[in-house]
This record gives sequence, C-alpha cells and structure tokens, in this order.
Amino acid sequence: MSESNRTNFINPSTFILLGIPGLEAAHIWISIPFCAMYAIAVLGNFTILFIVKTEQSLHEPMFYFLCMLAVSYLVMSTSTIPKMLSIFWFNSREISFSACLIQMYFVHSLSGMESGILVAMAFDRYVAICHPLRHSMTLTNSVVAKIGLAVVLRSGILALPYPFLVRQWPYCRTNIIPHFYCQHIAVVKLACTDIRISSYYGLFDLLFVIGMDGFFIAVSYTQILRAIFRLPTKDARLKTFGTCISHLCAISALYVPDVFSSLMFRFGHNVPLHFLVLISGVYHMVPPVLHPIIYGARTKQIRGRLLQLFTHNDT
Repeated sequence: MSESNRTNFINPSTFILLGIPGLEAAHIWISIPFCAMYAIAVLGNFTILFIVKTEQSLHEPMFYFLCMLAVSYLVMSTSTIPKMLSIFWFNSREISFSACLIQMYFVHSLSGMESGILVAMAFDRYVAICHPLRHSMTLTNSVVAKIGLAVVLRSGILALPYPFLVRQWPYCRTNIIPHFYCQHIAVVKLACTDIRISSYYGLFDLLFVIGMDGFFIAVSYTQILRAIFRLPTKDARLKTFGTCISHLCAISALYVPDVFSSLMFRFGHNVPLHFLVLISGVYHMVPPVLHPIIYGARTKQIRGRLLQLFTHNDT
C-alpha cells in the first residue's frame, strides 16, 4: 500500500457500518423483530419509571435500583438500536470518528453500570432477608444515592480506556466496520498496529467487572440461602425465596448474553461473522426487553399498579 493511501486512514473522519455482513438482503426483515423489541423496551421501561415515580408506596430502595436499571437499559438500547435501524431502513452507514468513540464509551460504561446495579439489588435482598429490622436504617435514601453514584463512577472510569486507546491507533487498512455499531473489538481490528493492549484491556474489564460483581452477588445469595433454610416452614422458605426470583432472572438475562457475546467475538474465529453480530444484537435487546416483563409480572406492587391504570382507563 502506498504512503499516500496509508496516511488517508491514519485519522479517519468517518467509519462505515455494514450492519450485519452477509445478510444485507435480509436487513429489512431482520429490522422487524429488532424494531418491535426496541419499542417494547422503551415502552416497558418508561412504564416502570412512571409507576415508581407516581406511586408513593414504591419509593423504596429496591424500586430505586429498579429505576436505575431501567434508565441504563433505555440509554444502552438507544445508543445502538436506532443506528442499526437507520442502516437497515435508510442505508445510513456513516458514523463520524468522534460519534463512534462516544457510542463505544456509552456501551461499555452502561454495561458495567447494569452489572453494578444488579450487585446493589443483591445487597438490598441480603439486608431485607437477613436483617429485615435494619433494612430501613441501612438502605436510606442517602445510602442508595451514594451506591448509585459509586456504580456510575466505577463504570465510567473503567470505560475510559476504550475510546482513549482506539484514538491512539493508526488506521491504514480500511474504515469499514463489519458491525451495526462501533463495537470495540470490531474497531480495533481495523488498526494497522499491535492492538494487544486494547484486546487485553477489554478481556480484563470483562473478567474484572463480572468476576467482582459475580463474587459479591454469590456472597449475598449464600447468606440469603442460609437465612432461608433456617426458616421454620416450607411455605415461609418458598415465599422468601420468591422475592429473589425476579432479581435472579435479571442477572441471567444480563450476564449470559454478555459473556457469550464477548467470548465469541474474541475466540469464535470459525463462527460466521453474521452469527456473531446477531448475537451481539440479541445481547443489546434481550435485557432491556425482559427487564419490564420480569419485574412487571413478578413484582406485586407494580403489577397491581398496572392493573389499576388499565381498569381506570376502561372505566
């Protein structure tokens, strides 16, 4: 490659997003389920925020954390899915270099934020079940706000190296990203230099966040299960454990697609690229869609308030 062509991509002004490579002919059809899921995610999570805000009895730590999770899911899905749909519908493939870095930062910081909020919710369940008399004194509004701030700061700081490192690399190959958003690994693979620092940091971040958060969640649930097994009756044990089902479903909905998607992109060299990109899309949509469904169906207070809204509208 000539020197003139190399310098053209040292600091690309724009990247070109391909959407789902190899499935361009099916983009319109693929957009239908993704558009439907995005609409459900937006409507469902806004409904949770509205119900918690308007219902005074829901102004409790668990529901505050629920709202934090809803906001993070809304921002996460909105940072990627509208661009995906614009590629599918209008062939709008260009994204500026700066917008690409911002999108990358939001995706990684919000992913860490979601994980941190699930840890906070595990702590809430631990205090509520193991120390119920101290719950209101331990998780005050001030403490909840401090936990939320700590989660935001941790995820924001850990996500900073991603765009910082990407900006440092020279790009002399191409500016075409075989993805529907500026996924970190997909972008750094375009660099014409040793990208091991970026790759290692991405793996470290994944293992550190999920490892640390998974450890705290496991410790919380170990204590919770010990407390449940000490309850005198089977009905009491089932009822108490039932208060944790929604949280456990939310953990599975976030961590399983996240780990699978990240590891497949790093080590799934023989897996078709369109399959990897589709898995990434599922990861971005499944947790935001399932969140309002899980908590709307399993949380008695939210379910009751929803029924009140619908019956009031009918009358």
